[in-house]
Amino acid sequence: MGWFARWRRSRAAQRSPVTAEEWSAVIRRFSFLRVLSADEQSRLRDLVAAFLNEKSLQGAGGLTITRDIELVIAVQACLLVLNLDLDYYRDWVEVIVYPDEFIVDHEYTDEDGVVHRVRAPLSGEAWEQGPVILSWVDAEAADGGDGYNVVMHEFAHKIDMLNGAADGFPPLHAGMDRETWTRTFTEAFADLERRLEAREDTLIDEYAAEDPAEFFAVLSELFFERPDALRHEYPAVYAQLSAFYRQDPLSRLPAAA
Repeated sequence: MGWFARWRRSRAAQRSPVTAEEWSAVIRRFSFLRVLSADEQSRLRDLVAAFLNEKSLQGAGGLTITRDIELVIAVQACLLVLNLDLDYYRDWVEVIVYPDEFIVDHEYTDEDGVVHRVRAPLSGEAWEQGPVILSWVDAEAADGGDGYNVVMHEFAHKIDMLNGAADGFPPLHAGMDRETWTRTFTEAFADLERRLEAREDTLIDEYAAEDPAEFFAVLSELFFERPDALRHEYPAVYAQLSAFYRQDPLSRLPAAA
């Protein structure tokens, strides 16, 4: 991050500070925040202030946005880019929050050319160059022990969309090998499909098998919430996500230490 970006974020933190009381409350709320080092928590706090300065959280379906809602969503979104940059969330500004699941209408054409229209409830959605839409009930239910995290899921989609439509292939850093990423995720995706078809037990949500984009988003959730589970299931995927997010959540766990 250049000097201007650092200055801008510093100014944002000064204009819209997260108070010590607010920060202490949100850190206590989630185990994946409590294991962060003091330096990581400090940098995350500045990122959250900058995020809330740059993004607009809007309530929908009768929900009123409170400071608690702002902080709970912002801190989970910012954890993904803690060692990257808030610029990974560029070119859009709005986060829309419903009190619970929301109904969306989707239209798609199947392989036979037949157009289908579907109404379905969702807990989250991310639009390319558009808003992130979340269910507050699901957003605050993070850290339930099963790796489910709708905020991280949708913001992982946003990162994936930086180089086009979500496809499970975000813009990799210099030094990361595209062939290794593709091979690692393709093999793991195929293995998950096989295991689900065989009705084998797995710690990974079956929604990950929908397509490569969902696979990346679901495994990003697991990477931050249950790094031990992801490393156990797919260690090569864990290594690739660790290189991409520039974090090693497993090393933060007491057992790992």
